[in-house]
Amino acid sequence: MNGADPGGLLAELMAVRERVIAEGADIQRQWDTTVTRESFRESAANLARFLAYVRFDLRPLQAGLAPWGLASLDRVERSVIPSLDAIITSLQAICGTTTNTERPTPFDLRASSEILARQTAEVFGPVPEGRFTRIMVTLAPADATDIDHVRGLFRAGMDVARINCGRDMTATWEAMIDNVRHVGREFGRDCRVLMDLGGPKIRTRQVLTPKKRKRVVAGDRILLTYDEPRPDPRYPFQAGCTLPKVLHQVRKGAQVSIRDGLISGTVEDVVSEGVVMMVVRTPPNGQPLQPQRGINFPGTALDVSPLTDSDIANLDFVCERADIVGYSFVQRPEDIARLQAELATHRPGGPPMPIVAKVETELAFANLPELIFQAAGSNPFSVMIARGDLAVETGYERMSELQEAILWLCDSAHIPVIWATQVLESLVKKGMPSRGEFTDAAMAERAECVMLNKGKHIAEGIAVLDNVLRRMESHRAMRSALLGPTHTWAVPS
Repeated sequence: MNGADPGGLLAELMAVRERVIAEGADIQRQWDTTVTRESFRESAANLARFLAYVRFDLRPLQAGLAPWGLASLDRVERSVIPSLDAIITSLQAICGTTTNTERPTPFDLRASSEILARQTAEVFGPVPEGRFTRIMVTLAPADATDIDHVRGLFRAGMDVARINCGRDMTATWEAMIDNVRHVGREFGRDCRVLMDLGGPKIRTRQVLTPKKRKRVVAGDRILLTYDEPRPDPRYPFQAGCTLPKVLHQVRKGAQVSIRDGLISGTVEDVVSEGVVMMVVRTPPNGQPLQPQRGINFPGTALDVSPLTDSDIANLDFVCERADIVGYSFVQRPEDIARLQAELATHRPGGPPMPIVAKVETELAFANLPELIFQAAGSNPFSVMIARGDLAVETGYERMSELQEAILWLCDSAHIPVIWATQVLESLVKKGMPSRGEFTDAAMAERAECVMLNKGKHIAEGIAVLDNVLRRMESHRAMRSALLGPTHTWAVPS
């Protein structure tokens, strides 16, 4: 598109606007029955229009608008039609023409940000003084017994306390929450409590290794057994699986990752005893094969319910004591619907409980629009970018790309995002940050919440993150990008 022809630019932009409205309406109709929460209807419409909008290759149009000072097509996600209308009416003024399009008011463009702020507060509580992005902290067992430690977390700037239901017991959770509530009253602050359901754990169980060599190297084979490992000269390295039924879903040629990719390879064969993995990559000196290490099958859509019997048993406590429920291994809208049904059963008559869904598999990423419609259509909702598992599942090379796409999509739905996994990890655990961690923490300001994991130096980590977020928010700059067409998310045709 020639930037010297504002009339041509105007005609092309008007055509984009018309198609976005029509195709967005078609998309919204497909999912509208899942939206019963009136406060989400406007956001649902904008999400549908954004899904229509990103189907276009707008790079030529974007380049054509730049000489006229109108290159803002990459910043429309939060308010698609008003943002397009702002550009269109500016082009009309340049061309000296008029159409039925009216220039949006500052209120029209600001309203979407106010909706996001309101939906963020529904999940995470009131905005902290001096910054918008919340800080979530995973509690340690010491927080059940040492109330002074909890006070230190509050002083440093904790806004949300996270409890991992995959660890500890209800008595510990109870004490943690009591301490958080007590200190919250002391500080006059509303610190929300998120309880993360454990979900299915696909891990190594018992392992069998040669007596003289515990480390696996590239070229070794590992038998992932359906049952217990048994000595077999063909397979000197063996590991059981905590969920053996998933092994029956894996096919020859599938990718396998153990311990966050420290042992990675492919399925060489499927035999009567289990799945034979050919190891392709390990650290230079090899990697020990150990029990209770995570197993991933990148690219394999596993049919595993994210809501285990243990999770359902814990829901009584979660519904009674927590403010937010975290949901792991979510992949399909049916997964969300099942949790919603269980929540309704465990807290009859109560208001919809805020849900945080972790995006940690390629299928969850692909289905994210449907997950948002299903969840936010009934409950206050947030998405956690579980960067560790997502990187293992999709490849580390794609992590930045997927993270950006999730931020944009959730922004279009006015859904708060949690930036998680290894934020200031070296500082929190070792007391000495890396330079790259500060860049990551600064980038996290684009999310509505940042999660820190527990560690010996957690209070210092919170204080440093608080400082970085305040500095970044004081001169926030919108992100820009080239607008190639996006076919990531399958939408109804």
